[in-house]
This record gives sequence, C-alpha cells and structure tokens, in this order.
Amino acid sequence: MIRATFATLAAILLVGATEPPRIFIASDSTAQDYKADKAPQSGWGTMLRCWTPLAVENRAIGGRSTRSFIAEGRFDKIATDIRAGDTLLIQFGHNDADTKKMAERFTPIPDYIANLRRFVSMARKHGALPVIITPVTRRAFKDGHVPRSFPLYEDAAKQVAAETKTPLIDLSLLSRGWVERAGEDGSRGYYLHATAADNWPGFPKGVDDDVHFSKAGAEGVAALVAGGLKRTRLPVAETIRRRPLCR
Repeated sequence: MIRATFATLAAILLVGATEPPRIFIASDSTAQDYKADKAPQSGWGTMLRCWTPLAVENRAIGGRSTRSFIAEGRFDKIATDIRAGDTLLIQFGHNDADTKKMAERFTPIPDYIANLRRFVSMARKHGALPVIITPVTRRAFKDGHVPRSFPLYEDAAKQVAAETKTPLIDLSLLSRGWVERAGEDGSRGYYLHATAADNWPGFPKGVDDDVHFSKAGAEGVAALVAGGLKRTRLPVAETIRRRPLCR
C-alpha cells in the first residue's frame, strides 16, 4: 500500500496536477462495468481497478461504436469531466464493424479514423493523456490459431496512434496470443459459456458467447491492458502494481 501511495504521488507530481489523476475509459461492452444481476459477465475496465490505486472512471457502455458514443453525448460528457493529468483509454472497433446495424453502430474506416482523432484531440485539449487500444479479440479458432477479429479497425487504430504520436496498446495482438496460449478448450472459461443447469444469475437459460468475458476473462484482459500501460512512458505507468490486489 505504501508503494502504491508513493506511485500515486509521483504521478501527480510528474503531471503537475493539483488533484489526483484518474483513468477514463471510453469503450464498449468488453470494458464496461456490470451489475450483479449480470454475473459472471464482467468487463476489463472493472478489473483494471485491481492494478492501480488511481480512480477509474469507466464510461464504457455496451453496443457503442465511436460513432454512437459520440452521437449520444458520451464523448461530450467525458470532455466536461476530464482534466489535466488524467489518462483516457480509447478502445473501440467491435461495434464500429457491425454491418448488421448500419444505422445504429457501423462506422466506415475513414470515419473511425476521424473519430479516434477526435478523442485524442479532446483529451489533449484538456491536458489529459490519451492512449489508443486496438479492439480485443473474439474467441474464434482456425487451425489452432486465432485470426484477427477486426483487422481493418486494428490497422486504423495503429495508424491514428502513429500519426498523432499517441501511445498504443495493441490489445488485439496481446489478446490473440493470450487466447491461443490457453487453447481452444482452456479459453472457454474466459468467455461466457454455460447451460441453464449452471444457474448463472445473468443467464438463466444458458449462454454461448465468444465476445464477452467472464470474471476470469476480464481479469486476464485487464492484466494485458495494465501491462501495456506499464510499458508506456506516461505518468500512469508509475501507478501500475506488480500484482493485482483483487485476487
């Protein structure tokens, strides 16, 4: 706890903030917080709190793309609340790529790029520090490997990060490796798979979902994000613990 306190103070001094810095998350259902009645579904944003003493303002919400997140005023709400010294984690792509809901979610690549640039610009305008995160993988094996789930959006996110000189966490790459190492059977527990007999509160009829995470899966992805943050040169890196406190 002493180590965490010193790390927090160091981060505050490094950014010159007068109030403790926070971590904001702009994302979708893979990161969002869930109520107990959805157990065991969990988001990596929830579990990221285990890795840092900083307050995590998790603004992730299910079903949102960059387009709908902005259109619904959620972007503006972050712009109102964020302040100098905060960190903004930006992870979208799952819903931007959803061509089944063209009017509601789908975001063409040029618009996705423009929207990511808008998030980066907003954060910097307020003295906050943006981090772009490529979309986390789906669990979909082919010949023992996990293909890229959203290659066009993954590449676009990398492009924006490079062009704007924004730190990047390549969660697409990291999470594919994580799922592959667990194997097709072992990785089932990271996602939502159950029958009615399992009596999951949020899924009384059972569930077969290779997109959203169980608690174990959310913990694993949060560890990948925390490791990515640790490798940045941002002040938030100094606050990342060596081990999570939630286990």
